[in-house]
Order: sequence, then structure tokens, then C-alpha cells
Amino acid sequence: MAYQFTVPGRVIIGNNALEASEAAIRSLGKKAFIVTGKVVTKTGIVKILTDWLEKWEIEYEIFNDITGEPTTQMIEAGVKALKQTGCDFLAAIGGGSPLDSAKAIAAMSVLGGKISDYMGVEIKGKFPPMVLIPTTAGTGSEATKFTIITDTEKDIKMLLKGDDLLPDVAVIDPSLTMSAPQDITAATGMDALTHAVESYTSRKGNTLTDIYALSAIKRIFKYLPKAYDDGSDAKAREEMQIAAYEAGVCINNASVTLVHGMSRPIGALFHVPHGISNAMLIKECLTFALDGCYERFARIAKTIGVAEESTSEEEASEAFLQELGMICKHCNIPTLAEYGIKQETFETLVDKMATDAMSSGSPSNTIKTVSKEDLIQIYNKLW
Repeated sequence: MAYQFTVPGRVIIGNNALEASEAAIRSLGKKAFIVTGKVVTKTGIVKILTDWLEKWEIEYEIFNDITGEPTTQMIEAGVKALKQTGCDFLAAIGGGSPLDSAKAIAAMSVLGGKISDYMGVEIKGKFPPMVLIPTTAGTGSEATKFTIITDTEKDIKMLLKGDDLLPDVAVIDPSLTMSAPQDITAATGMDALTHAVESYTSRKGNTLTDIYALSAIKRIFKYLPKAYDDGSDAKAREEMQIAAYEAGVCINNASVTLVHGMSRPIGALFHVPHGISNAMLIKECLTFALDGCYERFARIAKTIGVAEESTSEEEASEAFLQELGMICKHCNIPTLAEYGIKQETFETLVDKMATDAMSSGSPSNTIKTVSKEDLIQIYNKLW
């Protein structure tokens, strides 16, 4: 069976990648619309980018109003600002939120209507060029055709997609992740792990995504605890940045499954950061999915060294789940209760969350058949 495999137009990766991206960024246009957030600006990381742009004689305007995970209002404000500045390309720098926002702003600067009109529709068009520069290792947005935007009117996180949302250039420079705090390192690292495991156990997986997924999983189990314990560990930061990109390529081509489908409603209704809501769910979701593809989970266990080649697939799968629990514990992933969510409130919203999760289409990518009732049971098990 034939399949399509897509990646960003150009990828510049490694230490000093930003410095090395002059020709690639120059080719995009003469004036950059920088999409970022106030926190990234305060850390001085945005200045690193603007210093290079000034040296390269590229004009720019800064839009740093992405204050948290992007919403429909933030995108509308960004589109308005972009149209007023006369910029001819977008440069997003920061975590997944600015990167996702840049895709949505670029698209909606050309398309009509509201961004919520495009849920469930392939987003197509000739959009302004984009360079995406991640400062965290996890979301993989720099490698994907996806953008996740919260519709504040309906209280849902919309998964929007289209090949035309892939960036023209991705600049992956691990030195930009060195200042990421522990909680962000954990959340984004677990997001990358979720991407890799889900794509490896997705109905849409293929030979190439399998290679990327196993490589990312192996790196993350080895280097996420190190990056979490010591943010100045340059080797761990570099390996996590590579893993995050690999995992992003995976979901771009094999999609996500049960965990992401169920985590988006938690994020939308309880304002839990995306990576944390994934991590809260991952063990219960994968426990459910286990008997649908023991062979795949066993291969993961053997790849990360927690099972021998001779170990049975069922035993190896259980060993993987145990190791998964250990990495969540190492990174201090909270439970719903520890995060401050009230059980009574959660239970009243379980039916809506299960409906929204199924509507996203992601759970149906799981190799094991999944129903709304299955999702309700998993949500209830989180307590």
C-alpha cells in the first residue's frame, strides 16, 4: 500500500542552527512578523532572533500576545496585526503555542470567515511563508501540518490541519531550550513521548514513521530524566530536541490516537497544559490499547531495554507500561486531583469530553477499536 510522507520544506538542526539559517530565512521575504509570547520575550530569546534579523538587514514587527495556549481571539488579533504591518513572512519563536498560532494566523490572513469554520476541513491556500523556531522540546509543531486552537465559544480544542500549514523552514537549535524550566521540560517531553508512542500504535503508521517513532522513544526514555534533572545538560537538551522533531514528523504522517483525543477536552475545560494532560492520561489509555497490539508495545519495550528479545510480547508490553509509570513519576506528573480538579465537576463533564474526543477523530486511529463508552470508562478510571 502506498503512502505519503511529508516534512517541512527545509530543516536546519543542531547547535547554532539559528545562525546557520540566514540564507533560508532571507529567501522567505524582507519583513518578518514575529509571533511569540511575553514570557519568551522576557527571557531574551526573542532578542536573539531579532539581533540576527537586524544583522541580516531583515525588518520585523513583534506580535507577542500569545499568552498561553492559543484561542480564537488571539488568532483574530494576530491576523489584524499582520495585515496592518505589511510583513511578507512569519517567524514564530517559542513553544508550541506561538508555533501553532503562526500557522493559524498565516492561514486566516488569506482565508475568509472564522477559524472555527475550518474544523474538520482540509485547510488549503497560498499562505505567507513561515519559519518556525521551537524553544521547547516536545510539541513538534515545527514538523507538522496541524494547529490546535481553542474555540472559546464552544469550549473545545480544535484540531485543524492542512498540508499548506507545514512551515517552509524549521530551525531547531537546542541552545534555545536551555532556559526551559523543569515543569515545561517535563510537559513538553511527555508530549513528544506521547506523539511517538501513539504514532507507532496508530492505524496510519507506516515503515518510515516506525523508524522515526522508535528512535524518538529511545532518546526520550534515556534523556528526558536527564534534561529534567539538569536543564544545563547540553547533550540531553540536544537529544530531546531531535526526539521532539522526530516525534513531530511521526504525527504529521501517522497522526495521534487515544491519548491526544482524550486530553484535548481536559485542556479546554480545565485549562491543563497540553503536555501535562497527555501525561495524566497516557498510562490508562495505553493500558486500554495494549491488547490491540501487544507486538508493537513489546517492540517499544525491547527498544528501550526493559525487556529481552526472548521475552513474550505480553510480558514485554507490561514492562513498557511499568517503565512509562516510572518516567511519569520521575517528572512529577500530577494526577487530576493533585492538579486541583474537583472530582464532582469532572464527572459532570465526562460525557461531553468523551463526545468531543470521539468527534476529533483521533481515538479512531488506535489499532484497537474504541467507542465513546470506552472513553467514559477511561476518564472515570483517572480517579
